[in-house]
Amino acid sequence: MTGLPSLPFPPWVWWNWNIVYDLRIMFQLEFFRNLIEACTMISVLAGIVSYLVVLRRSSFASHALGHVGFSGAAGAVLFAVNPFYGLLIATTVSATGMAALGQKASHRDVEIGTVLAFMLGLGLLFLSAYKGFATEAYSILFGEVVGIDNAQVLLTLETSLPVLIVLGLVYRQLLFASLDEEVAEAKGMHTVALGLVFMLALAVAISIAVTVIGVLLIFALTVTPGAIAVRLVKRPLYAVLIAILVSLFATWTGAFIAFYEAEPTSFFIVTIIFIIYMVVRALPYVRSLRPALAGIFSARREQLPGSPAPPIDAPGAPGPAPIDSGPL
Repeated sequence: MTGLPSLPFPPWVWWNWNIVYDLRIMFQLEFFRNLIEACTMISVLAGIVSYLVVLRRSSFASHALGHVGFSGAAGAVLFAVNPFYGLLIATTVSATGMAALGQKASHRDVEIGTVLAFMLGLGLLFLSAYKGFATEAYSILFGEVVGIDNAQVLLTLETSLPVLIVLGLVYRQLLFASLDEEVAEAKGMHTVALGLVFMLALAVAISIAVTVIGVLLIFALTVTPGAIAVRLVKRPLYAVLIAILVSLFATWTGAFIAFYEAEPTSFFIVTIIFIIYMVVRALPYVRSLRPALAGIFSARREQLPGSPAPPIDAPGAPGPAPIDSGPL
């Protein structure tokens, strides 16, 4: 990077030790500011939705909506429309159809898989009918952070803010219906309407997240932060906050690292979230090994040579045997 002070760094160091100076250089670039702003809005919405996805066991629905969105983006490119609009329309229509299946729609893998296969075939048809270079549609697969401009940041804000407001209004009811749908229905809650709200929120979260992470890696933001949160805490509010913090940390750190490296930003974001998830998964095993390791070390200390023997005159210790002098 030009403009950085020349210091005798080791060959494996790819950053400047003055992190504050580096951040000042980064935020002078418009594309990096746009990336951070978009990542912040995406992480907040994706963190909330990911926790609900885990509670409702809707991982496959999230996966399907991401690929359906690619077909919508390909269709938008064919008709000379912004790919984001095609992606948003395809995901919202498909999410509405999934919610219309009724209760436990997220568990209907056969129906979702059938619609997914059809939509992927439709996307292939759109791409084959397009005669130009569908770079915008292909960028939906893996994300295109350099292409985020001010208009796209504003569009992300306008899309995510209404969804956040609606989720805040129905959060308690949606959470209760996600934990126990049958009891929620018995209490008179409109579970079908709540399911529709959740699926539409998931569709919007996927539509804005593919800008940074891409369709093929959408699990990293719409599922994994919630999976990490439910393994750390039990209270829903804390779990949502942890999911948001994990998303923010991964996106911000991934953007920081990608500023120095040539690899895609989505690779670093996915890698960071994966490492956090593996560490969280390993914590119970580490805790279960602690008593066994403590017993091993205590046994080894007892077997070490040179251990001090108990004093002879200790209370309760047997005294020396009397000496029999025999007949004089």
